[in-house]
Amino acid sequence: MLSYKASSDSHGQDSSYFIGWQEYEKNPYHQLHNPNGIVQMGLAENQLSLDLLESWLENNPDSLGFKRNGESVFRELALFQDYHGLPAFKNALAEYMAEIRRNKVKFDPNKLVLTAGSTSANETLMFCLAERGDAFLLPTPYYPGFDRDLKWRTEVEIVPIHCSSSNGFRITIPALEKAYQKAIELDLKVKGILIVNPSNPLGTSMTRYELNLLISFAMAKQVHIVSDEIFSGTVFDCPHFISLAEALMDRQLENTDMWSRIHIVYSLSKDLGLPGFRVGMIYSNNETVVSAATKMSSFGLVSSQTQYLLSNMLSDKKFTGKYLKENQKRLKKRKQMLVSGLHNAGIRCLKSNAGLFCWVDMRHLLSTQTFESEKELWKKILGEVGLNISPGSSCHCSEPGWFRICFANMSEETLGVAMERIKDFAESVTSNRNRNISTYHQMICDQRLLFNKWVFKLSTNDRESDR
Repeated sequence: MLSYKASSDSHGQDSSYFIGWQEYEKNPYHQLHNPNGIVQMGLAENQLSLDLLESWLENNPDSLGFKRNGESVFRELALFQDYHGLPAFKNALAEYMAEIRRNKVKFDPNKLVLTAGSTSANETLMFCLAERGDAFLLPTPYYPGFDRDLKWRTEVEIVPIHCSSSNGFRITIPALEKAYQKAIELDLKVKGILIVNPSNPLGTSMTRYELNLLISFAMAKQVHIVSDEIFSGTVFDCPHFISLAEALMDRQLENTDMWSRIHIVYSLSKDLGLPGFRVGMIYSNNETVVSAATKMSSFGLVSSQTQYLLSNMLSDKKFTGKYLKENQKRLKKRKQMLVSGLHNAGIRCLKSNAGLFCWVDMRHLLSTQTFESEKELWKKILGEVGLNISPGSSCHCSEPGWFRICFANMSEETLGVAMERIKDFAESVTSNRNRNISTYHQMICDQRLLFNKWVFKLSTNDRESDR
């Protein structure tokens, strides 16, 4: 009596990414109340700069109290229901996005559609650009939630662009062509490519060379590009962030058909650390997409109270400039703590310059270089070590042994606890492996000794028989 979606598991909740969360929620770590609990390192959440936001709120009580020049605007906000959004907020958001991109790109507020987070934005774009029987190409590894966000309700398919550790998981033309041909073999029509820049889970921003590859490929195949840039404000190291829009402008493609086939997704969940406020957006130069997405946004609006508060915050240029610099500084410091802790445990990370996580190489800890072994390792780290990290297989990585580890959703003390745990575990794995190797070598030596004795005895018997 229920629909297929209600009764099936097509949501993707059975992924190890979500299972890890479920196990954490049963036994969450707490420094005092549950010191043996599971540390949540599978959550890409930015808690490092919330004090800066709280300080701004304290200094701007009118915004928090829904007042303008001392007069209440409560009724005005309570009755506002235009799904186009508050003009003041859209203006402030467009200017903030430009500031993150060092003002090399300008955004027209009229081409901006507000959504309830980037999850809603990405799904809305799928509804606007594709339908059942169509596909989007995604570079691997990619965010596990895309299997839900892009596919579950839209019935659009994902075809992975398999990237390799041999070049730092960078996109290549052969990988793009192979994915495109795979889609054709599956009888799917490729409607576009979706990228996350900076990457989740890699923590790397795309090079200009990669962006140009994608643009040229999209022009040749006549497909769209969706650029999810929700981590653009987290770039804390060189190279600088380059938006897809900037790459197109550098090639002077504004007056071409390609200009209407690029679409940018953004959110305040990661840069400002406000996932609970549910603020996302779509930016497109395609009028039909903007019109359709705006109509669809009525199914997931951003509250007028949220828009009012954030329009005042983002309009404070002195604050936003200070926040961006300080937040990036804190992210860089915390990432270095994670990398250093893992290095002490004999574990290395992919070199990164952005994001709230690191892409961690644990291939040397696998018993065999298989995804079955990766799953066994993940279960041990989750159940025995007490750390919830995301295995590469949940991100569709084509190589076993890689894991995403988040660092910005916990205190320094908790991160220290996590690093001690992983160090002890890695040392125990190495010790057991060395012990097993030593036992194996001893067994071989014993067998050789027995063989030599047998040969000697046989030789002695032969000499005696000759006499």
